[in-house]
Amino acid sequence: MRRRYLIGGRVQGVGFRFFAQRTASRLGLLGWVRNLPDGGVELEAQGDQNSLASFESALRQGPRGAQVAHFEHTEISDEPDGGTAFAIRG
Repeated sequence: MRRRYLIGGRVQGVGFRFFAQRTASRLGLLGWVRNLPDGGVELEAQGDQNSLASFESALRQGPRGAQVAHFEHTEISDEPDGGTAFAIRG
């Protein structure tokens, strides 16, 4: 399964991307995370349903200092994006 996430609130400047990368790597997920110009964070993650459910639960909480006010996810194509790990993008 592969999903795209859009997360808003206080999610930049609190280590959210690093938190997402560590969590995804621990769960064996592939994908990426990046900051958005509007102050939000966008992610794509690919893995099994249980790992994605654990990932989503962690994302809704975020790292200490984060305040997740908006959480949205959508299913996307299962086509791999060629990544071999979970990366932080510019």
